[in-house]
Parts: sequence; C-alpha cells; structure tokens
Amino acid sequence: MSIDPSSIPSFGAPQGGQPGGQGGRPAGPPPIIVPDQALVGQLLDQMQLKHVVDEEGDLTAPWEGFRVYYMFRGEQKELFAVRAFYDRAYPLEKKGEILDLIDEWNRETLWPKVYTHTHEDGVVRLIGEAQMIVGTGVNLDYFVTTTANWTQAAVGFEQWMVERLGLQDEIEGEDGEGKPSEGTDEN
Repeated sequence: MSIDPSSIPSFGAPQGGQPGGQGGRPAGPPPIIVPDQALVGQLLDQMQLKHVVDEEGDLTAPWEGFRVYYMFRGEQKELFAVRAFYDRAYPLEKKGEILDLIDEWNRETLWPKVYTHTHEDGVVRLIGEAQMIVGTGVNLDYFVTTTANWTQAAVGFEQWMVERLGLQDEIEGEDGEGKPSEGTDEN
C-alpha cells in the first residue's frame, strides 16, 4: 500500500494564497492546533484506512502482518506517537542478523526508528516508532502530512524487510500483499 500525502485532504485549510483566503478564513499559514484522537480518526478515514479503537483507547490500523497504533501519551496527552508492531517472529539466534538489518534501516531512513523486543520465550519481534510533542500546538498541515508519512513509512518498513529477507514468495503464498486486514470493523 502506498499513501501519497498530497492526496490527503487539507481538513479545510485554505488552498492558494489569495487575499482573504477561501471560505472566509484569512490568508496565511494553517492554524496551530492541539491534535487529538478525533482528528487522527478523521485523517485515517480520509486516507481510507480501516481502524478500530483498542482496549487501551488507542486508534489501531491493522494490516496483514502488523498493526499501526496512533497514541497520545502524557498527563495532558502532549506526546503523539505512531507505533508499528510487526507480527513476524524471529528466533533468538537470528537476533544479530536482524539487528544488522534494522541498523541499516535506521541509518538510511528518518522513520520509523525500529528496535527489537525479545519476549520471555526467546522470540524476537520488531517495533517501529515515531513521535512528536503536540501539547503546545502544532501546524495542522505539518501534523497531517507527518502522520501520513509515518504511516506510509511503517508500511514501507514491512515491505523492505520482506524484500531484504527474501520472503516475497512466502508472503504471496499467504495472500498477504500488505493490504489492510479484511474483516476488521471500522471505528
């Protein structure tokens, strides 16, 4: 799946630099807002991504093989994070190889920054994360574009790992082409 940030609607921000703006709003930069879960839900809807609210109250967009969470943390929800949990399990003896791969990813890309989590049973899984402080407000266009880019990058990392590990045939045999999971209720 590929998300083109330019195709994401602007949530009513003025387009173009005409004096007086459009729709009665003055010309100038987009407003500074304090984003919340409702705004992120609107963005996911406009990106046509299926999503649910999980038991902890976070928005979650499921794909085959991973899930992307949109979370607000802190006492006043001042930290916004997009975190991807990748389902593919790696044995502990492969952790060095996996660390080499994610080090390469982390050097060559801005986000998500990916790290390993080793479970008590010795299974290694990957987590990708990007975050920003939003409690004092953020430019609306910046927030929308960044959230879309982070989502696209989370999907891109999964595709990159599949290619790097040579898993294309295995994935295609499971009919997992990076599409959002079927049968997941929206909202």
